[in-house]
Amino acid sequence: MDIANLGGLPEREKEEQEEKSSLVRNTVKNEDSERRTMITPALREALTKQGYQLIGSHSGVKLCRWTKSMLRGRGGCYKHTFYGIESHRCMETTPSLACANKCVFCWRHHTNPVGTEWRWKMDQPEMILKEAIENHQNMIKQFKGVPGVKEERFEEAMMVKHCALSLVGEPIMYPEINRFLKLLHECKISSFLVTNAQFPLEIRNLKPVTQLYVSVDASTKDSLKKIDRPLFKDFWQRFLNSLKALAAKQQRTVYRLTLVKAWNVDELQAYAELVSLGNPDFIEVKGVTYCGESSASSLTMANVPWHEEVIHFVRELVDLIPDYEIACEHEHSNCLLIAHKRFKIGREWWTWIDYNRFQELVQGYEDSGGSATFSAEDYMAKTPHWALFGASERGFDPKDTRYQRKNKSKDISGC
Repeated sequence: MDIANLGGLPEREKEEQEEKSSLVRNTVKNEDSERRTMITPALREALTKQGYQLIGSHSGVKLCRWTKSMLRGRGGCYKHTFYGIESHRCMETTPSLACANKCVFCWRHHTNPVGTEWRWKMDQPEMILKEAIENHQNMIKQFKGVPGVKEERFEEAMMVKHCALSLVGEPIMYPEINRFLKLLHECKISSFLVTNAQFPLEIRNLKPVTQLYVSVDASTKDSLKKIDRPLFKDFWQRFLNSLKALAAKQQRTVYRLTLVKAWNVDELQAYAELVSLGNPDFIEVKGVTYCGESSASSLTMANVPWHEEVIHFVRELVDLIPDYEIACEHEHSNCLLIAHKRFKIGREWWTWIDYNRFQELVQGYEDSGGSATFSAEDYMAKTPHWALFGASERGFDPKDTRYQRKNKSKDISGC
């Protein structure tokens, strides 16, 4: 990976995309003097305390606790179990700290700015990615020689292989998100992008990503308003249009359901209807993580479902969506994976990702100017037995050693 040369764009560029990017850059440049910086001194102080390394005027990177866990051989995150990522080689970042929602379960207690459109000064994606990788590597370096850290994993962690665009904020709001994704792939870094389903046009215009997530935090208009607290007045139509846009994508797509006990666990038929609308490849169902008291949210520990309650919900949901089955489980993060049956070949699940094959396919897509399309099935890989639902390991990789933390109330994962 050569991050030193990120400043230069390749000669071949799709003409239509280049014109669009040029228009965006020129528009932002002309208005830049009138726009304010997203990261205010108060925001900088708040996010720095939360472990963020801030980049430029609107981006950030943070070391996920699962990255630290896998460095020590204590297990990876659910994306390791479900899709085969290497958690110690995953960089968690966002090119936009701003968001269009104020979700009650937000990990950052709403210290970030909100908005319905980009109205801040804008940094270039080459700079953001270069500094994100450098900051991530500097955080990894702090673990050199720490007791328990595996030397071979430390060396591997210095070479970023995956990028989770899922921190606080809405990455798809960033006007140059497609250029940022393209740069990731040129560096042979996979892309896991999460959106809150309020920007359907941006979803439609999004270039191929390794895996595209849409947060489906509720299945009715009233409950979505209560849980996500969106800024858009037409939030429900935007939400539905985002799911329709997801259905048109050819690469891997995921619904992310966060279960909030007593808030959104009783709307099974409505959830099933939303599944038929977006036809995702996968559905992740996770119990909400309680992040402590906050004046910005009324969420309490009483809203956190037990793992068996999550399993019960998933079983009932699968009964309503005949094209899907329960595929995987990650018990230690209270999460299950429902997969479309097209990822079951014979009796074997293929939910994992062939990352090298994806990079070949996306490079072919770019080289052809977008004509060489490819599908999710083109880069799937076989799921190991220990990751499957019903396995005795319950989603814990037997190569590692499980560690029970004494204070689970501080279990705040950014991914």
